[in-house]
Amino acid sequence: MTPPEAVARLNTVLAHAWMVRTFLKHADEIQDNEDMLDVPRVLYDSIRAVEPAFQRGDTTEYLRRLKGKLPKIRKAAEYFNVHFKEFSPHTNFEMAALSLRGVVRQMEDIFAQVDAVARSGAPLNPDPPGAN
Repeated sequence: MTPPEAVARLNTVLAHAWMVRTFLKHADEIQDNEDMLDVPRVLYDSIRAVEPAFQRGDTTEYLRRLKGKLPKIRKAAEYFNVHFKEFSPHTNFEMAALSLRGVVRQMEDIFAQVDAVARSGAPLNPDPPGAN
C-alpha cells in the first residue's frame, strides 16, 4: 500500500472515529466522568492533529503524526470497551465500543501494510500499468 493509499484509507477510518467521538461528546451518561470524557478528547486531538498535513498533501507527516497518536487511540478504545457498561448498557454504547475497536484494528492493519512495503524496498509510488 502506498502512502497516498494509506492516507485515503486512514481518513475514512478517522471519519468513523469522528462519529463515535460526536456520539460520546453528546452522551449525557458520561458527562460527569473525566476518564470517560478523555475518550472523545483523544479522538478529537488525534484527528485534528493530522488535518493540516492532510490539507497540505503531506502524506509523510500525516502518517508519522497519526502513527504517533495510535497508542493513545488504542488506550482510549480499550478503556471505553472495558467501562462503557458502567454508564449505559444501551446498544449505542456497545456499537460505539465495537466501532472504536474496529478503528484501532484498521489503523494497525494499514500501518502494517505501509511498513511492509517500506521494508520490502518496493517503490512507494509504482508506475501504473502501461505508463512506460
